[in-house]
Amino acid sequence: MKVFNTLTGRKDDFHPRSEVVTMYVCGITAYDESHIGHAMTYIIFDVIKRYLRFKGYKVKHVQNFTDIDDKIIERANQLGIPPAELANKYVDRYFSDMDALNVERADVYPKASEEIPKIIEIIQGLLAKGYAYESEGSIYFRVRNFPHYGKLSHRSLPEMIPKASNYQEKKEYPLDFALWKASKPGEPFWESPWGEGRPGWHIECSAMALKHLDDTIDIHGGGQDLVFPHHENEIAQSESFTQETPFVRYWLHNGLMQQDKQKMSKSTGNLVSIKDALGRFSSDAIRLFILSSHYRNPLIYSEEALEANERAAERLRWALTHRANADKGATILKAEPSEQKFVEAMDDDFNTAQAIAVLFELMKEINRGAEQGVNITKAQHTLSKLAGILGLTLKGKTQVTPDAEAFISLLVSTRDDLRQNQQWQLADKIRSGLANLGVTIEDTPQGTRWKYKR
Repeated sequence: MKVFNTLTGRKDDFHPRSEVVTMYVCGITAYDESHIGHAMTYIIFDVIKRYLRFKGYKVKHVQNFTDIDDKIIERANQLGIPPAELANKYVDRYFSDMDALNVERADVYPKASEEIPKIIEIIQGLLAKGYAYESEGSIYFRVRNFPHYGKLSHRSLPEMIPKASNYQEKKEYPLDFALWKASKPGEPFWESPWGEGRPGWHIECSAMALKHLDDTIDIHGGGQDLVFPHHENEIAQSESFTQETPFVRYWLHNGLMQQDKQKMSKSTGNLVSIKDALGRFSSDAIRLFILSSHYRNPLIYSEEALEANERAAERLRWALTHRANADKGATILKAEPSEQKFVEAMDDDFNTAQAIAVLFELMKEINRGAEQGVNITKAQHTLSKLAGILGLTLKGKTQVTPDAEAFISLLVSTRDDLRQNQQWQLADKIRSGLANLGVTIEDTPQGTRWKYKR
């Protein structure tokens, strides 16, 4: 089994330290609705966890919540409510969204505000070792004292300086980053040996990973936008504190969801909430859409693609509805080759796109076998099992059979031809008839789309 390790820049053989794989995934900053870009990250790492368990490992999964942050404070002040109230509201909504997406829960969900003692312990250790310094009530990490800074993003210090944000005179060096921020009027604060203040963002994740997992963990995951500075800073402060190398053995980063050629993010407002997406599409369709691309690739949000994946999910569900009408002596459809192909795909850096292709090959064999009187029971069981590793439920009443789907598509195409020939009455008759059957039609600049809504 090989995984692409951002630290080494190559696919490495996966050898965890024990049969229990320790995995830390960076969680949300809880100040707004979770969006489909968040869904991409957490569905991907949900599948990675499910597959590791399929391979025989146990997994201890920790995922944090940032519940104290500049953005949380700003939004709470705008609404006139305490930051903790705002954060807790969106933590609850996150759980509701993930449950609806069939994302299994982590073993531990620590909150930054609940880990202050561990954060202070680490900062004290960094000060004592000369890796940190105090300036005007704040504590900063001294980047130049950590000789390996930049090893994750594969950049030198001069290359990273232009990317350093919020450079202040009170810092010794532009890349130095805050471990503890001195209190400002009207902000939440905690007592510390350096006075009232609150933790910096980067130290929160190090503290939670070290406390709830170990000094060295197997997998650390998150979006590619976290490589620098967040994960680079985690490495520097964690390895300086523990004097252990490495802090993380395998760094896994997923590509980002894009819309209009920009990263989908709360800060730009360029997003589609998970709640809105689930209002239109099933969790299976959303998962197929996300997993049909390799996890390290960027993904462009497309409702047309989601609609296609909704129909694809229907075809998989339909393959599981065939009844075993084969005679006792009928040939048994072999599923082992499909399972082997699935494993080969997933062993190659979790290639879910290829794994999904295997599911559809098996689906076709099941449909063909059902027509030919072959015993398909075992193959159906395998299809359900492999789909489950990808988090697909394939549950619920099937809505459109493959034959019905083809017929509906033919009617929609005929309607398009009628419209082009200005035969509006006949075109409207087809639209009305389909509507009575629960099929809605939407005419768009990209063509006609249809969806079954019963």
